[in-house]
Amino acid sequence: MNGAQGQAGRMLGANLRALRTERGLSLSEVSRRSGVAKSALSQLEAGHGNPTIQTVFSLSNALRVPVSDLLVERTEPDVLLVRGAGLDVLSSEAVDLRLLRRVEPRGGVLEVYDQRVRPGERQHSDGHPGLEHVVVTEGVLRVGPPGDPYELGPGDYVCLPGSRPHIYETAGEVPVVSVLLLEYPDGAGIDPAGPPH
Repeated sequence: MNGAQGQAGRMLGANLRALRTERGLSLSEVSRRSGVAKSALSQLEAGHGNPTIQTVFSLSNALRVPVSDLLVERTEPDVLLVRGAGLDVLSSEAVDLRLLRRVEPRGGVLEVYDQRVRPGERQHSDGHPGLEHVVVTEGVLRVGPPGDPYELGPGDYVCLPGSRPHIYETAGEVPVVSVLLLEYPDGAGIDPAGPPH
């Protein structure tokens, strides 16, 4: 595990433990709700392991919180400058995500990610609360329903319901660079306030 992954794992572990304790949930109950093995949860809470996108989204759904509640320590500065080189990377088979910012307008939550999609792999999601907004800046991306995804080139944008099964994959051998905005509207089945910070 590299330093960035180690930091992401420690932050996830601390937030997972805090959220679980705040809600009065046992490791067994979080395991049942998320489908993540109890032993894996114990390792994650201890700051060990290399959490994948699937694991983090499963925990987000199980705890009914935005993904960012598991990944970042929130602050509310007047100005926020984010340097890409210092961001933690959350990876899966095809996609690398770096959380850029969490915003909470009118009771909802917005999470802004720098998203990279590797060629030759397919990322599948069974669904999660909210909407996904995607803008491609480099490469060609296939995103959307597994049987009939949309093909996006540089400058193209799509908004999809996150609750339906969807995929991410490149259309060719060139990696895709894109911006992913996850929008959790008020009432989307998550706790927009998240844990006290």
